[in-house]
Amino acid sequence: MTFKELHEVAIKTLNPRQISQKSFAGSVAAALLTADGNVYTGVCIDTPSGMGFCAEHAAIASMITAGETKIVKLVSVHYRKDIVPPCGRCREFISQINDENIDCEVLISEDKVVTIKDLLPYRWV
Repeated sequence: MTFKELHEVAIKTLNPRQISQKSFAGSVAAALLTADGNVYTGVCIDTPSGMGFCAEHAAIASMITAGETKIVKLVSVHYRKDIVPPCGRCREFISQINDENIDCEVLISEDKVVTIKDLLPYRWV
């Protein structure tokens, strides 16, 4: 799967909405491709207490539920359909799920791909 195709999947996953009086979901969506060739998606959940989570976490949870851990490619998009890199917390999370994920390719703009290693030069563990 190309990054263009994965980007389209992420855009289709976007679904920004208010889910309760104080919480929102779907303003960021992520699509990841695994070593087995499967695609998993997720959206963020934003709560006022900080207990929400990022779209990348949601996609990774789906991947792990299916029994996979190795991510080959990742694309995240903001509700305006802009490509956004994973936050620092997500970068570390991705690297800790499987040591080989440090080589996961991440689309950070329409014409630029970097690895998690590039985005996270000083891993915590």
